[in-house]
Amino acid sequence: MIPRAPLLPALVALGLVGASPAAGCDIALVLAVDVSGSVDAFEYQLQVQGLASALRDPAVVQALIQRRAALAVVQWSGSMEQTVTLPWIRIDEPAEVSRLPARVAAMPRAHAGGNTAVGEAIDIATELFGQVRDCAAWVIDVSGDGDENEGYTVGLARRAAWERGISINGLAIESPTTGRAITNFYRSWVVTPGGFVITADSFEDFERAMRQKLLRELIPPMALAPERRAADVQLAALGPDSAQGARLRGFLRR
Repeated sequence: MIPRAPLLPALVALGLVGASPAAGCDIALVLAVDVSGSVDAFEYQLQVQGLASALRDPAVVQALIQRRAALAVVQWSGSMEQTVTLPWIRIDEPAEVSRLPARVAAMPRAHAGGNTAVGEAIDIATELFGQVRDCAAWVIDVSGDGDENEGYTVGLARRAAWERGISINGLAIESPTTGRAITNFYRSWVVTPGGFVITADSFEDFERAMRQKLLRELIPPMALAPERRAADVQLAALGPDSAQGARLRGFLRR
């Protein structure tokens, strides 16, 4: 791994230390991390250490502070196996983001040996946004190495999240045996309209994929999101005979 400069000096160089943070929150992110039975202890460490390293990246640090982000972490597995391991942290000053990677790296594993209930992971993440109503954009990031094999509620959970104005993006962890099967599942069943999937070719590639995903979510123009509104309002605006509206309805009814 390439050595990184100490974080606070880097923040000084970026001109972020000592600045008075603006009021409000531009974006709230829930990172939903797969800890199901297909993820062994070594692979779990690759995920949390990769996430911690991505959060140390100077470009990610700058974007988190400039967007006045709020961030939470959920670990998820099978049915009734979802845990909020890092409640909301407001990134409104350099000291907060400086402490964040160590807190992520030290997270104990919440579940082991379970199945893969993606829909329930989305459900618990969705409920968290009631605590950050002041944030302008709400985003769930679901990462995982498998498709849903328990609960089978991912389609309903995605629709419920989108109707509340929540965007869902994905980080699909592939292996030599899966090809792009996990990526295709995430694109078809997990992400909301306008969302995206980043593919990690292995758990060793997780850090690179997480950094890329965070930057895409945080840095304009890709990160600019319209004001939240319910799905039925958006569909109504398209009109009953709109081909785009018909495709959108079909997508969300899966």
